[in-house]
Amino acid sequence: MQSMHSKDNGGERMEKGEQSAFSMGERDIQALAGLEPLLQVLHEGVYIVDKNRRIQFWNGAAEEITGYPASAVVGSRCADNILRHISEDGRELCTDGCPLQATLDDGKTRDLVAYLHHRDGRRLPVHVRSIAMQNDKGIPRVIEVFDEISEKSKLIEELEALRQEVLSDPLTKIGNRRFFELNAEARLASYHAQQIPFGLLMFDIDHFKKVNDTYGHLAGDIVLKMVAGTISGALRPLDTAARFGGEEFVVLVPNCNEEYLYVVGERIRILIETSWLDLEGGSRLRVTISGGGAMVQPNDQVSTLIERADQRLYQSKESGRNRVIVGA
Repeated sequence: MQSMHSKDNGGERMEKGEQSAFSMGERDIQALAGLEPLLQVLHEGVYIVDKNRRIQFWNGAAEEITGYPASAVVGSRCADNILRHISEDGRELCTDGCPLQATLDDGKTRDLVAYLHHRDGRRLPVHVRSIAMQNDKGIPRVIEVFDEISEKSKLIEELEALRQEVLSDPLTKIGNRRFFELNAEARLASYHAQQIPFGLLMFDIDHFKKVNDTYGHLAGDIVLKMVAGTISGALRPLDTAARFGGEEFVVLVPNCNEEYLYVVGERIRILIETSWLDLEGGSRLRVTISGGGAMVQPNDQVSTLIERADQRLYQSKESGRNRVIVGA
């Protein structure tokens, strides 16, 4: 299944007619060049880089969206273990197709969708706009405006409200096992009634016991929340993520085929592999996940679909971990 965004210099350009996440247009930003105090009142994150991509300005909304204060960011380069934008196919845009560098080179404005690294370790989907400008001495700079993607239908919002009451996992804040079971039964009923296909992905954090033993259970809980947040951020509004139990997570992907189910699973795997947590004392913690997936079949019950996805997950573990295997 083809992505909804077309490739353009290191990211995905927003399709014609798609509503921008930004309330401030290019002409507005050009008019505000040099008036950085005004950029502080925007709801969108804003930062400005010089010709060497060194960050010169970081507004309050950027702090709120990313978790990084200006004091920890200004003066460093945007690729210095801060946001490290990742495209849907897993490319690190800071080193492979940086939109800021492309805008510095040709002066063209770019809109794209990417996943930034939040300070708490999760990957966050954002709309990004990079715009060429100059300082008062005529030296080229680029301003980047970004905002978290939170487009969800009213139905999803209502489901989330219900989930918060009785169907959410208290630690990770995503759906719990009961929430998954209800959604899986509903997808199965739609499949039998209307032949709407769907797939199931199951994930397990690799060597999670070692994380708990080495860093403690508090760090283990933070890892669980990081993984849950990254999985949620990688999905479409109608996809369903839940904590299945322990360090296992499940994702229901409706209206897809086996090829696209693998694409979703691989995207999640890559986003988690390229994320990290900075712990007290200077330690940096990274984890990987293994995944297995299966497409619904005519004679399936929820239990048989889970069994086949779990078999693929076991194969991923036996094949060396940090991989996703999808089958029928």
